[in-house]
Amino acid sequence: MNPLSSPLLSDLYQFTMLQSYLEHEMEETAVFEFFVRKLPPGRNFLVAAGLEQVLDFLENLQFSPEELTWLSSRFPPHVIAYLEQFRFSGDVHAMPEGTPFFPGQPILRVTAPIPQAQLVESRIINLLHFETLIASKAARSVLVAPDKLLVDFGLRRAHGAEAGLLAARASYLAGFSGTSTVLAGALYDVPLFGTMAHSFIQAHTDETTAFEHFARSHPANAILLIDTYDTEAAAGKVVSLAKELQHEGIHIKGVRLDSGDLAAHARNVRRILDEGGLQQVTIFASGNLDEYRLHDLLSSGAPIDGFGVGTAMDTSSDAPALDCAYKLQEYAGQPRRKRSEGKATWPGRKQVYRSYDAAGRMSGDVVALEDGDAHDGEALIQPVMRNGIRVNALVPLAELREQTLAGYARLPEAMTGAAAAPAYPVNISEALQELAKTIDSKTNGN
Repeated sequence: MNPLSSPLLSDLYQFTMLQSYLEHEMEETAVFEFFVRKLPPGRNFLVAAGLEQVLDFLENLQFSPEELTWLSSRFPPHVIAYLEQFRFSGDVHAMPEGTPFFPGQPILRVTAPIPQAQLVESRIINLLHFETLIASKAARSVLVAPDKLLVDFGLRRAHGAEAGLLAARASYLAGFSGTSTVLAGALYDVPLFGTMAHSFIQAHTDETTAFEHFARSHPANAILLIDTYDTEAAAGKVVSLAKELQHEGIHIKGVRLDSGDLAAHARNVRRILDEGGLQQVTIFASGNLDEYRLHDLLSSGAPIDGFGVGTAMDTSSDAPALDCAYKLQEYAGQPRRKRSEGKATWPGRKQVYRSYDAAGRMSGDVVALEDGDAHDGEALIQPVMRNGIRVNALVPLAELREQTLAGYARLPEAMTGAAAAPAYPVNISEALQELAKTIDSKTNGN
């Protein structure tokens, strides 16, 4: 049993509801939509991510004999018989990964017999929530430092192995340069970056020897960690070593700072390197970084060429969760609406139309009914799966990344910094509002 692909990676109530649907012959078509209710503090927009993992999950979803045996002690035979033949046969519509979006806008719609659409809820939320959370956090660093090398360093403090792996994917989708997580390179073709640890320096009797050994082992990627003892003294050692190694055709590529006053150290190290003729050697910084520290460092003029961003991004530490939901919007051909206090939904199948101003920047969105309620603008929600099979071939992650970066250029300018921006206009169409009123009047009469 593979725990990360098992259909048992779900909530119990998905199975108990499935049993009740079957026993009461409720298997007509249902429409569920995934959306976020509100922006976390400090976020101007969100970035849709995780669709590829959702489609892979749906396309390959089935129960193994081992899983069915385990379930058979908890559910009656007719449920087990249904699950034994289970395959997702529904349709999926979604915004492309990397699309900026806002509260109240569906980014994914599932249309399927209600037992199917219900059973997949928990894992769909799990995947979309996490990757969207991380991509949205990563986007802020990309916008703050658009011309810098940005590397995901967060695996070791991520909340589990899958979280670390998907954070590498989501941050690259959002515009990061790559990751230090090797498996993300193997699975998703995310570019890999890495230097050395302080333990490598400490394991040697002197710092210069450690630098030399690493440079000889990795002549094409000699990036040396120089803050184990005395940062500025180590920079001087790099200058001396570089002159020796140049005769052998080995060139130091960069140095890394991981502690202390990064701005002050970067200025001192840049001066030492430049005076030593190593103007081409880059400075890479890491150590408890996030978009706010990147903004402060770059605003101060710190001569840093790249950053390793880890814990704060892979855990989205300032906003560790999204208020998101996957809700029923239609069943058996009839629109449905939840009216819970503070959690009301808009009924029916919906489309999002996005308009742009004369400069090509986003100017406002309309959430409308899918049928008979067309509006000007770009329709963001597109078919991605039909009858349980993908509509289009897999888009390479690098291509999705380029599309995401192009999308940032179309954001309102005020939204491209780390500071809070005015709320982006999202309007609900008149037809959708009227439908909600109609449903409410009928519900009130029951």
